[in-house]
Amino acid sequence: MQIVFFGTPQFAVPSLEKLLSHPDFDVRAVVTQPDKRRGRGNQLIPAPVKVVAETHQIPVWQPVRIKKDEVTLTKLRDLAADAFIVVAYGQILSPEILAMPRLGCINAHGSLLPYYRGAAPIQWSICHGEAETGITTMLMDAGMDTGPMLIEAKTPIALLENAHDLATRLAHLSADLLVDTLHGLENNTIQPRPQNSDLATYAPLIKKEDYVLDWSKPAIALHNQVRGFYPSCVTTFRGESLKVIATAPLGETYKAALPEELQALEVPSLEESKQPGAIASLIKGIGPIVKTGDGYLLLREVQLAGKRAQSGWDFANGSRLSETDVLGVA
Repeated sequence: MQIVFFGTPQFAVPSLEKLLSHPDFDVRAVVTQPDKRRGRGNQLIPAPVKVVAETHQIPVWQPVRIKKDEVTLTKLRDLAADAFIVVAYGQILSPEILAMPRLGCINAHGSLLPYYRGAAPIQWSICHGEAETGITTMLMDAGMDTGPMLIEAKTPIALLENAHDLATRLAHLSADLLVDTLHGLENNTIQPRPQNSDLATYAPLIKKEDYVLDWSKPAIALHNQVRGFYPSCVTTFRGESLKVIATAPLGETYKAALPEELQALEVPSLEESKQPGAIASLIKGIGPIVKTGDGYLLLREVQLAGKRAQSGWDFANGSRLSETDVLGVA
């Protein structure tokens, strides 16, 4: 089966590698985003998918705007591929492109559609506290993740699992599901199922304000925000920016899902006089516990502006943190 693979970030790499290693598939070309300048040297850095493709000596095309790039469109038409596989490519495909392959354009989406359509399904599913997610393969149409569904695979989301960890697992799940999807379409053993748009929810692009922690929110909501938007959530500490990278909600509700060393932690008694964001207690060797709008949150890993990430306890110790400190105060 002749395939063109569309993808860009690390999330797409396991799918590409799976197709490249499978005897039933011939990846004829890879379409990815143009190289971007990154780092202190402002050097052009290729996307992870491009690196893999070049390692396997697969032609790589990097149109700035694929819908208007006549050279790329001509190459795609001339290949007459059986299927286009799309995994986190990053550009919208035109109806002309969607109609090119014999079996259609097949997308692996990081949610259980029709839930969390859009650009950031993994992050928002965690932020909203979902206990389960998965991968859905679908036939693409002109809408945003609205095409008929093919196969789905479900997986639980652990309490301390962040977006990076979950994406790593889902990326490998996606790879396996795409193989099954291609075989099923070729053998006519899969019947596309329309999505129920009445149930659709959306996962938009993450904005800068989504990273800001509001300590008046419940502990579990803050914890989900921190791990959903890992590693970018921020607060203020003594007037400076502080990244909050990893947390743990405390209390009987979450005890069984925590690592053994955290299960024995005693939740501080509620102090009405303390405002949300206040340091409620310091646990030696573990870290500070912060009062929230509802419950308590352990800071497991943080990063001061201009410094390396450090454990909650190293932060407390190095900053001489005390129970008079309050996070989120300008």
